[in-house]
Amino acid sequence: MITIRESTYDDVKNIQGLWADADVMKYVWPGGLQETEEGVREWLDGYVLDRPKSNHYSIFEDGKYCGETAYGIDETTRSAAMDIKLFQFARGRGIATKALTHAIKEAFKNGAETLWVDPHPENGKAIALYERLGFVRKEMPKHVIEMGEDPDRFAYMELCKEKED
Repeated sequence: MITIRESTYDDVKNIQGLWADADVMKYVWPGGLQETEEGVREWLDGYVLDRPKSNHYSIFEDGKYCGETAYGIDETTRSAAMDIKLFQFARGRGIATKALTHAIKEAFKNGAETLWVDPHPENGKAIALYERLGFVRKEMPKHVIEMGEDPDRFAYMELCKEKED
């Protein structure tokens, strides 16, 4: 059974291990990100204190930690950056689809009008996942570049909230 729940400080060691995994981080932080427990805790503070405008979720299968997904809404542009990371053993089995779908629904429910991701162009599996969920490639907007994202290094994709009649 897949469980997706808001991350708590009890998840810090799991998140720390996920980020340190070279395979998980190969497209964004080659070799993995070596962060202290305190550093992860401080980073998680940002999500905990900003809920529901931003949120971070821990993903489990039958109680085993599989990875993370998150969103962060920029209230000025009403756009939300999305993210997902899974350990190798959890990929290719529908876990990412279920977890990211959950985060997408939450981001839209909490005020986002547009969601975006910026996968590495060589990360074909991530791009295929985003396309299956309805994300489309577009030119990276100025406000995303101003956040420090690099249009020469990453592919920009977005998903717009469907208008309700």
